[in-house]
Amino acid sequence: IYADPPWRYDYSETTGREIENQYPTMDIEDICALDVPAADDCVLFLWTTAPKLEEGMRVVREWGFEYKTCAIWDKQKMGMGYYFRVQHEILLIATKGSIPTPEAANRPRSVISIPYDGHSAKPHEIAEMIEKMYPELSKLEMFCRSPRNGWDVWGNQSDAS
Repeated sequence: IYADPPWRYDYSETTGREIENQYPTMDIEDICALDVPAADDCVLFLWTTAPKLEEGMRVVREWGFEYKTCAIWDKQKMGMGYYFRVQHEILLIATKGSIPTPEAANRPRSVISIPYDGHSAKPHEIAEMIEKMYPELSKLEMFCRSPRNGWDVWGNQSDAS
């Protein structure tokens, strides 16, 4: 499962910086309460940001997964922030059941440096990385906006929510 939840940020200093100007968001309780269509043996790739890291870890647990590791996406462009001018996002990796680690040749670097291409858009290279890491597993993208061939999709911006 590849998921990029619509995190709600409640501390915007101006209405111009509210995430809701881009898309509808969900509060943490609603994200945690989702009925996630996870197989008994499953890997979760969950996007979060530095301010939402604690909530991201909660989602991992509430969805029935165990945290394993993370990767960092260097967007190569400085963005907004209240303490740091943020240039990265965090991709949490978690499992449930019996999932082996990827073959050694299919283990990517933990820092992924790909240019940012618009608000909340994730690089297609990340989905390709997941396909290479776990070629034999079925794939589901939650909160999908751009469906990929061979993937199931779920979300209010996908054609098959």
